[in-house]
This record gives sequence, C-alpha cells and structure tokens, in this order.
Amino acid sequence: MDNSSYQKVTLDNGLRLVMAAMPHTRSVSIGFFIGTGSRYETEAQAGVSHFIEHVCFKGTKKRSTSAEICTVIEGVGGMLNAGTDKELTIYWCKVAQPHFASALDVMVDILVNATFDPAEIEKERQVITEEINMSLDSPSQRVSMLIDELLWPGHALGRDIAGSRESVAGITREMMLDYLARQYRPGNAVLAIAGDIRPPEVAESVRREVAGWQRGKQRIDYPPYRDKIARRVLIEKRDTEQTQLCLALPGLSITDPARFKLDLLNVILGEGMSCRLFTEIRDKLGLAYSIQSYAEHFLDTGAMTIAAGVDSKNLAVAVRAILSEMSRLKEPVPEAELTKAKELFKGRIWLRMEDSRSVAGWMGGQEILTGEILTIDEVIATVDAITAEELQRLAREILVGEQLRLAVVGPVSPDEPLEDLLKL
Repeated sequence: MDNSSYQKVTLDNGLRLVMAAMPHTRSVSIGFFIGTGSRYETEAQAGVSHFIEHVCFKGTKKRSTSAEICTVIEGVGGMLNAGTDKELTIYWCKVAQPHFASALDVMVDILVNATFDPAEIEKERQVITEEINMSLDSPSQRVSMLIDELLWPGHALGRDIAGSRESVAGITREMMLDYLARQYRPGNAVLAIAGDIRPPEVAESVRREVAGWQRGKQRIDYPPYRDKIARRVLIEKRDTEQTQLCLALPGLSITDPARFKLDLLNVILGEGMSCRLFTEIRDKLGLAYSIQSYAEHFLDTGAMTIAAGVDSKNLAVAVRAILSEMSRLKEPVPEAELTKAKELFKGRIWLRMEDSRSVAGWMGGQEILTGEILTIDEVIATVDAITAEELQRLAREILVGEQLRLAVVGPVSPDEPLEDLLKL
C-alpha cells in the first residue's frame, strides 16, 4: 500500500475519513477508531470506555435491541464487533460489497444514536462484571494485569481496561453520557473503509450518514506517564498446575523512530516457532509449552514483555534461561538470523494486507494515534535498512537489569526471593 492507494478526507464536522480501494476483493470493512481508552479515565471512571463500548450495541433510536443491530450485519453473512484498548476504541464490521450502505448506516447509528437505556445498562453492568470475573479466573490473563501494574505503577496504563468490579459498580448513566459527549466527538475519530469501493461515492455516503454527528464538549486529554519503579516483583499465589509468568521492561512509544528496531528485536527474541525463546526454552530445555514475547507502543511509553507458563519447580530455571536469551540480544545478531527476522516481519505485514479489515486497521490505527499513515513500503524500507549494529546499540540501551519487572501467578510463595534473579 503506497500513498496513492489510500485517500484521506476531513469532513466539515472534523471526522477524518481514510479509504483504500481493493478491487480484487468482494468485501468492504468499516472501522471507526475513537481516540479514547482506559488511560483517559480517572480512577472513579475506570472501565467507562469499555462499558460504553458494550452499551452502544444495546439499542438505538432506530434499532431498539441488540438483535436488530446485529441482524443488519450478521443477517447478510457479515461480522460485527468492537474492542476497547488503553488508548483507542474500535468499532468495526466486514460485509460483502452489496451490503456496504446498510452496514455504514448501522455503524453510525450505534455511535451517534445509542439510547443508553437504564435497564440495558444494568444488565450490561452484570455482563461486564462476569467478564472481569472470567479474566481474574484466568491465570494467563491475570498475570498480564499484574505486569501492567508493575510497568506503570499508580497510572491509568497500569489498570485493567475493563476496570474493577468496584469501579464498574459505581459508573452511572450520567458519567457515561458526559464521557461520551467529550470523547466520542467526530474530531476525535477516524473512519477507515477498505475493500471493493469507489472512494468518491463512499465519501458522499459518509457525509450524508454523519451529518447529524456534532462536535460535542471539550475533549479530555490523557495524563502523561513519568517513569518510576514502585516494585519489581508481584506474586499472586494460586492453586494451579502451572505457574504463569510475565517478564517485562519499559520500551518505546509509538512516535519513537527506533520502535521498528525494537519490533525487530522482538521478532528475533520471541515471535514464531523459530525464534530464540521458542528454540531454547521449549525445544532444547523443555521448560514451557507456550512462550512468546511482544512489544507494545503507546503514545508516550511502551514495553517489551515475555510471557510463559512453566512448572512451578522450574520457575527460577526458566527465568534465568529467558534472561540469558535477552542478554544475547546485546551481542551482534548474525546476518542470516537478521535477514530471517526481517523476512518474517515483512511477510506477516504483506499477508495481513490481503484482508480488507487489516487494511482498514492499518490506516485507521495510525491516523488516530499519530496523525500520519506510514505506507507498507515505507515501513518495509525502514526495517530493511536496520543493521545488526543498530540492534545491538538499542538492546544495550533498553535491556537494563534494574528496569526488569516480573509478575507471577501460581503456587508460589509471595516471599519467594525472585528479585535476586532479575539481572541482565
């Protein structure tokens, strides 16, 4: 996808519309990207972004039930869903091209005309409470929450996106409507449409559909994060067969030019079945069935995290082995391994871009977070130009023992001296 393959239009109400024509496909994907998420919430509001996302599907002035909303899309074989993250909220659908007009109508309807019926809010409050309970019951999900608390202590980024049972119980309809008016403004949104479309016609359809979407109140900005370490290890004792662990370090923001270097380091370390962690920890040592690493980039911070499940008696051995592989990143990456990592990185992007939903996500996600859409060719050229020396410099800069955090969920004593292991 190059600059000529997508078009951007800013409508009179401030909504940014980005479009990509994919004439080889028979689908159209529509994605509304709202520039808000859990990091924009106060402690009392924790979970309100996620709560609103749920309630938007519960009924509008035109379609009074969730079944009526979903039938417009699913009744013609399409897919409809939404998701809340720390910095953005996404509403998306994918339909066959002939159903684009009705799909666009229902997407705008749930964002602009949701009724927030008090009875539906109470039912959804219980649904979300059960969703939180399910996450708390899952050791792998729970350990992810704990590592966030260690990475961003005392900050909204360190809270669970869904909030807590207590905060969700305290969210009122008035809180939701005020937050909605401030954050769900057309100027704080991007509409990305990709697939079998003609952009001029799509732009005209969108103008008609969103004509009643007004600018709303003053937008709430997010609190910046300032680096600090409150504690380095967090253990939650559970009677489980396996111990789940997350080992993490602060990373790079989405605006940092070096973020692609960190992404490439992450590919080498923990992405795919031929990465270093999989080869060493699973294949050679037999310590874990599942192990991977991932890099996260937020607006002003980031993280690099390794997640694994191991036998409790092997916890210390596994942590040492993982840290040994992380330390190896400070040495020059062999040329053949660097080439393989680059090809994996590029190949996964190219394969994703065959899907209209991925293309819409590529455009909409970048535009809402950075205000700039890098093309695939630009990203690939950046990755191709990365040298082993640059990766080594970045690894030595980021992989610092004092910055390590470790979260553990399993049959492990909270007094276990795991902090002594955190050395690089």
